Amino acid sequence: MSESGTTGKQYVDSYEDVSMFSLADEREQTLLDTQTECTFMWSTRDGDPVGVIMNFVHRDGRFWVTCTRRRKRVAAVEARPRVAIAVSSRGTDIGISQAVTYKGTAIVHDDADTAAWFYRALAERVRPGDRAKQDAFVHHLESPGRVVIEIVPDARIGFDSEAMFANSPAGASTTKVTRQG
Repeated sequence: MSESGTTGKQYVDSYEDVSMFSLADEREQTLLDTQTECTFMWSTRDGDPVGVIMNFVHRDGRFWVTCTRRRKRVAAVEARPRVAIAVSSRGTDIGISQAVTYKGTAIVHDDADTAAWFYRALAERVRPGDRAKQDAFVHHLESPGRVVIEIVPDARIGFDSEAMFANSPAGASTTKVTRQG
């Protein structure tokens, strides 16, 4: 790293190691509370990685998603329960490029109790403020063969590009221009 002569602030010479720009806990919580979509990733029997965009619920430190048992991902995660979830701030109004990825273990649930709380929680999340639309969404989810997949995270990688930009010469230039103008 090199140091700016005017502010004493540390700048990054390159972006080859961005690990210092981790997402702060409070910003991560805002991201998880705001974003409704994640990328859910698993591996095929041939070892190929694959992922899909899914709506999620984050509850008690775990992630919950749903699909029908007919989806190939269900058999895949039952056979190979190591999975990952990535959540990005794109499409939200919480700031530029915040992201967090979790690695963990998937558990497939097909019981009525899990479905009952999860379907309602997901409906409230993706159809906020409209009880009639929430009820219709829950009814849509109540289909034969639907499962709920719980992801229990055990590793996390967070990234905050606002922190990276603020600690770069490009960010400093923008800040200096703003102060002068």
